[in-house]
Amino acid sequence: MDTKIIIDYLESLTEEQKISEINRIRLDIAKVSPFKNEPVDCVVWVRQEEVEANDYNPNSVAPPEMELLKRSIENDGYTQPIVSFKTEGKYEVVDGFHRKRVGTEYADISERIKGYLPLVVINNEREGKGDRIASTIRHNRARGKHKVESMSEIVVDLKKRNWSDAKIGKELGMDPDEVLRLTQITGLAEMFSDKEFSEAWEVETTTAEFEVIKDEKDMA
Repeated sequence: MDTKIIIDYLESLTEEQKISEINRIRLDIAKVSPFKNEPVDCVVWVRQEEVEANDYNPNSVAPPEMELLKRSIENDGYTQPIVSFKTEGKYEVVDGFHRKRVGTEYADISERIKGYLPLVVINNEREGKGDRIASTIRHNRARGKHKVESMSEIVVDLKKRNWSDAKIGKELGMDPDEVLRLTQITGLAEMFSDKEFSEAWEVETTTAEFEVIKDEKDMA
């Protein structure tokens, strides 16, 4: 197949039109690709203002590492796309928040990539917030990067979304003990304050508090 016709057509377009058409062509090719179920098979360039950070990422990068990431992108270019979900007309970052920061916060790099960011979009069937959270955690944990306190808050949030301990463990790659420990860090009282739990918890808590008070009095 002669691709010269396509290239000549693209060369006749403005820069903005060219980016849009290349994205469209890539998306069309992805539909028939043997690897269409692999997000990395289709990288598209999206305007920076259409890409939003999520509010549940438990990962953080120290200033020296951030500077190293900036230098890497500055010298080597973007070698990894930002992983995203498409939601409500925007793209929410699942993995690559700091790659997004470099592309938007450093004027020289932002100018070089023309105000766009390279994205892959995760499969649409996993677009619920719980699924998005789990995807972010898996990416972070695969690299060994996550903050324990934030992970604890996320586990509690997933429990409030009626995720069982077994599902949390499976989706986040945790064993039952780790799920329990992360629940305890945030505080069991909050977890068991939901009305769906029986009053037995309140009785046990009250009894435990009574024993503590009694022990304190005996020691006085």
